[in-house]
Amino acid sequence: MSDSPSNRKLPPKPFTLEEGRRQVRSFVLRQGRFTEAQQRAFDTLWPRYGIDYTGQPRDFDAVFGRHAPRVLEIGFGNGEALRFAAQHDTARDLIGIEVHAPGVGRLLNALAQDDARHVRLYHHDAVEVLRNEIADGALDEIRIYFPDPWHKKRHNKRRLVQPEFANLLVAKLAAGGRLHLATDWQDYAEQMWDVLDATPGLVNRAGPRGSVERPQWRPQTHFETRGQKLGHGVWDLLYDRSRDS
Repeated sequence: MSDSPSNRKLPPKPFTLEEGRRQVRSFVLRQGRFTEAQQRAFDTLWPRYGIDYTGQPRDFDAVFGRHAPRVLEIGFGNGEALRFAAQHDTARDLIGIEVHAPGVGRLLNALAQDDARHVRLYHHDAVEVLRNEIADGALDEIRIYFPDPWHKKRHNKRRLVQPEFANLLVAKLAAGGRLHLATDWQDYAEQMWDVLDATPGLVNRAGPRGSVERPQWRPQTHFETRGQKLGHGVWDLLYDRSRDS
């Protein structure tokens, strides 16, 4: 049988379905084209780089084979920033979460090409991973780059950055840990400030409703470069987890 797109099987849906419960999620599974190379990546590289969601607390020292500070990137897309981090930040362990299978497949292949040793990936819903698999205070940094802006007002409730989610992020960050967000939608930046500046345990490094220049650890994407040429803005928001909360 030929391995045409119609014959390939996408990985299982990356979230837990609870019977009788409808949950508003921050994503829609627009998977796009799932290529033969991406299928092979899931078949051959997932055992090396993937973490299967179990809904139980995870021993990351056992997963990585060492004890090190850990960085989580939520919604890594095609994995450009996470791959960059893996190449330049070998002292820390990196965990990525993404629901869209083609992007996960691309990054699996890239990590294998680089022979990365300190990166693991979830193909699952970030809220469920945070709630159920990551211990409180376990993360040195959390990164959320260009989350879906859900720009229509009636869809704003689907945006990832909401008060309940912000409190969850604070719980998972270690004291003194860092939260870094980036968006190219000013309206979403405004919402991020509304939520995060008011979240106990977070301190905006640039002051209330402040942003910073793109830090060196976040690479500028192709789409970001194109957008800036068209006059679009980009906002990087840095928050520190206070040590006394």
